[in-house]
Amino acid sequence: MIKKLRLKFVLINMTIVTILLCVILGLVFYFTSANMEQESLNMMRNIAAQPFRLDTPDEPDSDVRLPFFALRLGPTGDLLATGGGYYDLSDNAFLDNLIEKTFASPKQFGVLSEYNLRYYRADTPLNRCLVFADISSERATLNGLIKTCCIIGVVGFLLFLWVSILLSKWAVRPVERAWQQQRQFVAAASHELKTPLTVIMTSAELMQDPSYDAGKREKFLGSILTMSAQMKRLIGQMLELARADNAEPKEVFAEVDLSRLVSQTVLPFESVFFEKGMTLSTEIEDGIRVSGGQAQLRELVEILLDNAQKYAKEKGRTWVTLQKRGKTRCVLTVADEGAEIAPEELQNIFKRFYRADPARSRSGSFGLGLSIAESIARQHRGRIWAESRDGVNRFFVELPCVC
Repeated sequence: MIKKLRLKFVLINMTIVTILLCVILGLVFYFTSANMEQESLNMMRNIAAQPFRLDTPDEPDSDVRLPFFALRLGPTGDLLATGGGYYDLSDNAFLDNLIEKTFASPKQFGVLSEYNLRYYRADTPLNRCLVFADISSERATLNGLIKTCCIIGVVGFLLFLWVSILLSKWAVRPVERAWQQQRQFVAAASHELKTPLTVIMTSAELMQDPSYDAGKREKFLGSILTMSAQMKRLIGQMLELARADNAEPKEVFAEVDLSRLVSQTVLPFESVFFEKGMTLSTEIEDGIRVSGGQAQLRELVEILLDNAQKYAKEKGRTWVTLQKRGKTRCVLTVADEGAEIAPEELQNIFKRFYRADPARSRSGSFGLGLSIAESIARQHRGRIWAESRDGVNRFFVELPCVC
């Protein structure tokens, strides 16, 4: 699909480029040809308007000077005089042939292709004047222009083709990335749902076996309920990510006291950390307010705290800090002592269904928490990132403040 999309992009782009090149080069050729023809006609008109200068040498002026000659004819068509220093005008048969072909045409000016001559006919009551100009150099110039335009067209086409191929890679990259993410998401979600579905089906089949007593059936029923709750939680997280992808906020943003919200969210986790023998410390600056959804911001803090209590080392310490950064931003930090996260894992840790340690897959985590946290931060015009050094893993959330 991606290759077809890139091919379609290149075809559309090159079709437009080809049309533009043909139009531009065609216009260049047309206007050049028309300009040369007009200059030649202006010269011929000026010569025809001054018949008494036909026998005098040419004098330089502003008009273009092509090889030309002029014929003066009487009212009956008799040749009276010739002028011009570029041709041998002693061949009367040649001149009579030119006069015949010129008057055979109804147009006042035109081209005699077989002689490479352009003619201009000026009729007056007393006589007629015919001016002929050689167009060999004009045709050579136009032929050279055609070759130049063809070369420019081919080179331009190949250049734009190369650029289009590069642009197609750049333009399709977001689609390709989304397609790969979608495939990975479906594969990972299918894998996560496969195990609880297998447990539910197996337990249901065993419950239908009459050889098991009520105690066993009660145990099978408990397994079904546990796996059903796990599937419900997973589906709920997937729906939340889908809403975030579609830019569908669940609630209307309002001014929220983030300092108070973080303090209230930390309270229920103090007992959890205490039971595990871990230390939870807080340093929250008062009066920090942001614009957002209270439930979403609470969920963001809960995800970071839950992540800390799951993956911090035994009897380790966890710090929660909230402080202003400048006048318009604030930073929430959740840091814990734990196994150092590798730099490549820091780049992937916010991806969906990603787990730095595969052994954590059975800890009740689906690898979606940090993805949801990233979506919430993005919806609130903020950003989230992680750092790991000196045995401490830190997660930062930067949000705009309400001044």
